[in-house]
Amino acid sequence: MKIHEFQAKELLAKAGVAVPRGIVAKTPEEAQAAYGQLGTAVAVVKSQIHAGGRGKGRFKEQPEQPGVVLVKSAEDAAANASRMLGNTLVTIQTGEEGKKVQTLLVEQGLKIAREIYAACVVDREVAGPVIIVSSEGGMDIEEVAAHHPEKILTEAFDPVYGLEGYQARKLAFALGLEGNALKNAEKFFRQLSKFFLDNDCSMAEINPLVVTEEGELLALDAKVTFDDNALFRHQNVLAYRDLAEEEPSEIEAQKWGLSYVKLDGNLGCLVNGAGLAMSTMDLIKLHGGEPANFLDVGGGANVDQVTEAFRIILADKNVKGILVNIFGGIMKCDTIVTALLTAYDKIGIQVPLVVRLEGTNVELARKMLAESGKKITAGLDLTDAAKKAVASIA
Repeated sequence: MKIHEFQAKELLAKAGVAVPRGIVAKTPEEAQAAYGQLGTAVAVVKSQIHAGGRGKGRFKEQPEQPGVVLVKSAEDAAANASRMLGNTLVTIQTGEEGKKVQTLLVEQGLKIAREIYAACVVDREVAGPVIIVSSEGGMDIEEVAAHHPEKILTEAFDPVYGLEGYQARKLAFALGLEGNALKNAEKFFRQLSKFFLDNDCSMAEINPLVVTEEGELLALDAKVTFDDNALFRHQNVLAYRDLAEEEPSEIEAQKWGLSYVKLDGNLGCLVNGAGLAMSTMDLIKLHGGEPANFLDVGGGANVDQVTEAFRIILADKNVKGILVNIFGGIMKCDTIVTALLTAYDKIGIQVPLVVRLEGTNVELARKMLAESGKKITAGLDLTDAAKKAVASIA
């Protein structure tokens, strides 16, 4: 689950991680008042959407205007808030459709000496959490990794004991920090890693992490995501969920216990199993198609879930065909075919439908499909099904 920057900073501050003073504004009048309350000569007005690159992003209605601006008066804060709120911000992460800005964060200006990067993530190779730091704060970490990998430092830490003091100091020394900045960096890195563990985060990224002229370290920007499977332990975090920022079809799928992610292609996928779904998408791409979604109905899907899965897929106007890929284990092939045929009748599927079946009771299931009288193409195996599905909408 993603949350907004201002929400991440609220949680970080409660955990003892240093953040700038900021005030949330939902109207130009609130932004104007926030500037006065902060009491700094310079403030920053930040668009709040679930996407990075807001400072480099541009509004559809005013392409010359960025999503993050410096202001030097209460009137400037109000004027910028007026043009931002209710308008669509396009960044490198939103795609051309962009996201509508409904909330702003007005934040104090800082005297910045340096910008660095810090993030905690789960590293699959070391099978545990790691903290990543870099001297290249403010830049896309992917760009730094591609062109200056030597500037990225990674330190694995124990998920029970957290980041040790000596590890934090090692990173701070490697970044060339001294004096107050060195001392504050040790504290910041340890508190960030503790926050990451305590809240079951999948990522806690601070970019940039600024070093002020006084040697303070503050999270100038914060991007935090949480492991959905652990949210039952964090009702306070769940309360931050902003459904307006999420894809409506993905929200609907969650209600039915379906794992669904909308993509940009035109070939819908309905699969039982996350790994199998990924393989299905890979083969569609390999044979010249573009998957319209990731959809895992799970191992125990019933008729209602399969029906809803088809409904969600077909609600996407870009979908021109559907590939169903089922490996019957816990879910027997004849059971899924029964659900599939019932869903077919309920919805009235009008696009080409290719079905590949393998596993328990596969022969019975194939016979049921063949005798159904419906326009369903059978795939002999996954490669054959992917080729037929791609060809059906070519």
